Amino acid sequence: MAITKEIMVERIEVVGGWNVQVATDTIIKEDGAEISRSRHRHILNPDSNISKEASEVQAVANAVWTDDIKAKYKTWKESQEV
Repeated sequence: MAITKEIMVERIEVVGGWNVQVATDTIIKEDGAEISRSRHRHILNPDSNISKEASEVQAVANAVWTDDIKAKYKTWKESQEV
């Protein structure tokens, strides 16, 4: 009886122009048959450290976060701190 745990990136979405929303599923299997699945979501902003994200998440973030988007995000964030 082998129990395994697998974490898969199920969805990557760009929300609000610069947020990258990531949905990951944790799948527990017993002898190859799925017995449990749970979903976790998190949001990344242009100032997030993405070095530990999956390669496909990094690719999307790097494509979306142009210098122009980073500047707009910085301006927006500074306006929220007032």
